[in-house]
Amino acid sequence: MSMALMKPTDERMGTELREPPAAIRWRLVIFDFDGTLADSFPWFAEVLNDVAARWRFRPVAEGDTERLRGANAREILRHLQVPGWKAPLVARDLRRRMTADIHRIQAFPGAEALLLQLHAAGLTLAIVTSNSAHNVRAVLGAPALGAVRHLQTGVSIHGKAARLRRLLRSAGVNAETAVYIGDELRDIEAARAARITAAAVTWGYNRADALRGAQPDLVFERIEDLASCLLARNRA
Repeated sequence: MSMALMKPTDERMGTELREPPAAIRWRLVIFDFDGTLADSFPWFAEVLNDVAARWRFRPVAEGDTERLRGANAREILRHLQVPGWKAPLVARDLRRRMTADIHRIQAFPGAEALLLQLHAAGLTLAIVTSNSAHNVRAVLGAPALGAVRHLQTGVSIHGKAARLRRLLRSAGVNAETAVYIGDELRDIEAARAARITAAAVTWGYNRADALRGAQPDLVFERIEDLASCLLARNRA
């Protein structure tokens, strides 16, 4: 969703937002998983060089992590010298390793309460992620996942936009009443390609300054601000 100007930060909410059409009310709230609901970046950073050794791509050198957190997915793959044909194999290996280590991955504090609150307010919830259904279920648990009506997993690195469009059709929701919430530049790109509102959270994989530079429609600095913002328009 393209907007012209960014409103000033709401100091009470710690949230930046572009002015939405007043008549629109949210119907579908779609979440990314890793870095948005699940605190998996520390684990990812720890295992990545082991994966690099197995698949023979460039390891992350000391001091490179913060620079890569400012890059998009294509730039990261290019820096790591991962050819396109190898990327799905690497992603599959990472999912397998996470399954073995899933006891080490936790949901961000407040994630379960957020999902339950949005669901109780009547919003339809979905998750679209590159991770596996097993890992999503293991981290979120039954109560939180019970609030999620649509679960799309195993999405390719550059395949989120297509999955978002498919989700809109299956949910019977217009793009204007949907929002995709993620922590990466590719999440913003996917939301725009699907013509839905792009929301970014600053506690995940990409740095906050990189996310803001991509000018998403919403930027959240705290997980507790998500419900306040998303439900405010539905109560108006």
